[in-house]
Amino acid sequence: MTTKRILCEPRLRRIPARFSWIDQRLVFDGHLQRCDASAAALYLLLVTVADVHGLSYWGDARVARLLRMPAERLARAREDLIAASLVAYERPLYQVLALDAPTPVSMPSPAIAPSAVTPDAPAPSADRQALLQRLAQLRARLAAPR
Repeated sequence: MTTKRILCEPRLRRIPARFSWIDQRLVFDGHLQRCDASAAALYLLLVTVADVHGLSYWGDARVARLLRMPAERLARAREDLIAASLVAYERPLYQVLALDAPTPVSMPSPAIAPSAVTPDAPAPSADRQALLQRLAQLRARLAAPR
């Protein structure tokens, strides 16, 4: 079992005045598995910019530009989040919704031998890698000075 320890004390995260959170149930209850990488990137942006009630009103052009996403893909990502009951949308207003109880998600079989999979090491997938790469890009863009 891995013991947690602070790896870089000077860069320890602190809660800033402008703070948002991502509920861990998004991953652990399977909500994220119902979304593709574009929908996950949009969700990350929405939870980052939302107010205390989960509300934001960023326009499609600005969101598409920030996520480097064509308008059609943005619309599809938004529809996926609505279908997954993660957001509500009435143009121009988004609301990030409280997470519901977990819904069973069908999991594709891993592309690697079952013996190689451990509880701490999820099976690799192209979608997961694309999501991680896109989330890293979005984090970098959000952290860049304006």
